[in-house]
Amino acid sequence: MKNVILTALILVVGFANAQNKKIDVTKSSIEWIGKKVTGAHDGTIQLASGTLVMEKSELKGGKFVVDMTTINVKDLAAGKGKEKLEGHLKADDFFGVDKFATSALEFKKIAKKSTNVYTVTADLTIKGITNPITFDITVDKNKATASLMVDRTKYDIKYGSGSFFDNLGDKAINDEFELKVNLAF
Repeated sequence: MKNVILTALILVVGFANAQNKKIDVTKSSIEWIGKKVTGAHDGTIQLASGTLVMEKSELKGGKFVVDMTTINVKDLAAGKGKEKLEGHLKADDFFGVDKFATSALEFKKIAKKSTNVYTVTADLTIKGITNPITFDITVDKNKATASLMVDRTKYDIKYGSGSFFDNLGDKAINDEFELKVNLAF
């Protein structure tokens, strides 16, 4: 009986020490880079919400929601293809934002790599499809940064993929895109 009470007390104290750090979505950013044979496109997308779970100064968890309707292309000007590419990225053959307005990331496993740096394995959900993804995140004071490589084909985004279509030539688009994340909390 004493062991049960001691275990319960340890759990309560452990949870009491954990703090949810709400992400300031107005001061945070997500930049994306998608590459193709003939070049690349880049832009931004906005967080809808996010929380990091900290215990003392150690990262213990995290959960984020991304507003997919905010896909923005930065490398093209208005009237010069910007609207067309944004529309295509929001269409069903890419992210299908009419049906899937949000994507989500939830930390599942965290391992300390070095001072302020953690290797995270998380569940990433895009278009209602969830897959694990592993990346490093640096947490320092009230900021965190990460760079993620996402294989879009795992989320049924196959448009222009040389892995699924032949004879694309210079129209082929890389399966992976990069996300550079800067969080403020």
